[in-house]
Amino acid sequence: MIDFPSPFYAERVDASCNMARFYAIEISQDLFGHLWLERRWGRIGSRGQMKVEHLQNPKAIPERIEVLVRQKTNRGYRPK
Repeated sequence: MIDFPSPFYAERVDASCNMARFYAIEISQDLFGHLWLERRWGRIGSRGQMKVEHLQNPKAIPERIEVLVRQKTNRGYRPK
């Protein structure tokens, strides 16, 4: 059994420019044992968009998530 990092969820809200966005990251495993990085983003309250990446190397997962989280926190997203 693989221990996955906990899901990441952050929001960026700025009432002055009518901005209410979310960004979420989650790792999942399919029935064949393949690992997938699911990223969802969009306006809070909507389904938003989703991108799924196949992860070849399980050891690189924490580094990939760290890069994505750092990018979003630098843009003003705050974890919830």
